[in-house]
Amino acid sequence: MRSYRNEVEALREQLVAWRRDFHQHPEVAFEEVRTSQKVAEILTELGLEVQYGVGKTGVVGILEGTGNGPTILVRADMDALPIQEENNVPYKSQIANRMHACGHDGHTAIALSVAKILAGRRDQMSGAIKFVFQPAEEIAAGAKAMIDDGVMEGLKPDVSLGLHLWNDMPVGRVAVTRGPAMASSDSFHLWIEGRGGHGASPHQTYDPILAAAQIITAAQSVVSRNLPPLDAGVLSCTMIRAGDAFNVIPSEVEIRGTIRSYKNEIRDLIVTRFEALATGIAQAMGCTARLEFFEKTPPLVNDLAIGEQLRHGFGQIDNSLEIVDDVRTMGAEDMGFFLERAPGVYFFVGSANANRGLDYPHHHPRFDVDEEALVIGASLLTAAVADYVIPGQ
Repeated sequence: MRSYRNEVEALREQLVAWRRDFHQHPEVAFEEVRTSQKVAEILTELGLEVQYGVGKTGVVGILEGTGNGPTILVRADMDALPIQEENNVPYKSQIANRMHACGHDGHTAIALSVAKILAGRRDQMSGAIKFVFQPAEEIAAGAKAMIDDGVMEGLKPDVSLGLHLWNDMPVGRVAVTRGPAMASSDSFHLWIEGRGGHGASPHQTYDPILAAAQIITAAQSVVSRNLPPLDAGVLSCTMIRAGDAFNVIPSEVEIRGTIRSYKNEIRDLIVTRFEALATGIAQAMGCTARLEFFEKTPPLVNDLAIGEQLRHGFGQIDNSLEIVDDVRTMGAEDMGFFLERAPGVYFFVGSANANRGLDYPHHHPRFDVDEEALVIGASLLTAAVADYVIPGQ
C-alpha cells in the first residue's frame, strides 16, 4: 500500500475549507439540497460522471480508469442533526437548530479529497471508483433509498469502503475492527390493552399499567438469561405513554424502545423472547399485548480479509498511527446495507483532542473534531482505494 500523505497535505487547506463550509450550512435528512449541489459541482469539475437525486438527495460520482479492474464503492454521509450548536468558532452553523454534530461534514470533505487526488491519476487506474454521497444516515433511511434507486447496479461494486471520524478515540488512533463493528438498530412498538376504570376501584379493572410495569421489569431478563454470555444485545424500553387523569386507570398503555445486536440470529431471539414474555404476562393479568417490530439497519460487519489488508497497509504507510482492531459500539450505521451487498470495511479515525476541548461526544451541541483527523482519514482512505485500482503502486 502506497502513502498519499504528501498529496493530502498539499490539499489540506482545501480539505479544511470544504469541511468548514459544510459545517456552516448543515442540512438534515433528505433536505441536503445545498450540500448535494456543492458536492455535484465539485465532482463535475473533477471530470467525474455525476448522478444527482439518487435516493432523493444523494449524489454519485463515477471515476473510471483506463484499464479493467474492480469497482470500489466509497461512501460518505452528508446529513446533519436537529441540534442548536453551542460552539463559538468562526465556522459555527449559520442555521438555527441544525448542526453537524456527528462528523458527516468531515466525511464528505474527506471523500471529495479522495476523488480529487485519484481523479489526477485516472490514467494509472484499472477499474472504477463509485463515490456515494449519502443522505439521511441519522434516520437510517438514506442507504436503503439509494440502493432502491439502483446505486449498486450498473457498475456493481466489488468492495465497499468508508470511515467515521470518532470522538471516542484520540487523534492518531485508527480502528479497523475485526468482524462486527456496529450493531443493528431496530425498534418496537408494544400496546397493552386492558379494561380501564376508576382509580379507587382497581378490582373492577384489568390494569394495563401494572401489566406494563411487570413486562418492562421482566424484559431485563431477556438479555441476561436468554442470550449466550459471549453474545451482545440490548433491549431498552425508552418511551411509555398511558392515562390522562390521576384518578382513572386507562384501558391502554403504549411502550416503545430499541433492540440492538451484532448478529441477526441474536436480534431474532430477543424479539421472540420479548414477545413471549409480553404476551404471557399481559394474559396472566387479564390484558392483551400486541408487538410490532421494525427493522431499521443491519449489523455493520467488516470483512475479515479486507480488514487484515487495511490494518497491515495502514501500519506500513504511517507508523506514527496506533492501529487497533477491537473498537465496537451498540450505535448503528446504515453503511451496513452497502456492506451486505459488497464486502468491505468501515473504519474509525480518532478525532478527539482533550487538550483543546475537542472531546465532546457525538450528537452533543459542543461536538467538534481536531481537523488533523481529516488529513489522517483522507490519507488512509485514498491509500485503501488506490490499493485496489492502481496496480503495482
